[in-house]
Amino acid sequence: MLDYFTNTQLIVAGAALAIAIIAVVSYFFIRTTKTRGLRARFGPEYDRAVAVHGSSREAEAKLADRETRVKSLGLRTLANTERERFVAEWKTVQAHFVDQPKSAVSEADVLISALLVALGYPKGGFEQSAADISVSYPSLTEEYRLANAIAVRAGRADASTEELRTAMIQYRAIFDELVQVQKA
Repeated sequence: MLDYFTNTQLIVAGAALAIAIIAVVSYFFIRTTKTRGLRARFGPEYDRAVAVHGSSREAEAKLADRETRVKSLGLRTLANTERERFVAEWKTVQAHFVDQPKSAVSEADVLISALLVALGYPKGGFEQSAADISVSYPSLTEEYRLANAIAVRAGRADASTEELRTAMIQYRAIFDELVQVQKA
């Protein structure tokens, strides 16, 4: 069988095979590196995106789209007067929790939404807000989702006092992170 091929043809075929192998290995190396980077950057939100979108490839594309979207938002830090106003509002919301836990959790949810808008995130639905903050605050996203789910249930009178307390603690962690002075 080798008699039918010239040395030149064998060399060309071998080179083509080597190039194909290098291309395949490079592709998988790049994909693995990208996956590791996104998984490290987004944490549990990466796994959530994979579960929602059905594949890591689709999830990674959606996470990359999130990053592009958030870069275009023109986010900003709060001015000192804004920060002080939000802190005062948070103290009021927190004080309401003792006598009216359900309404305090709803107020906390509204305050977080207002704070996000003040930081430059657009008004919109909860899922879009959660997706947007996952880019800059990936460690807060799951807490935000859980606190909001409790707030929604509290509106239907389904949430226990312990769940409401948990939601307030989660909202407090989110609030504290969002009102911090951002380092340039």
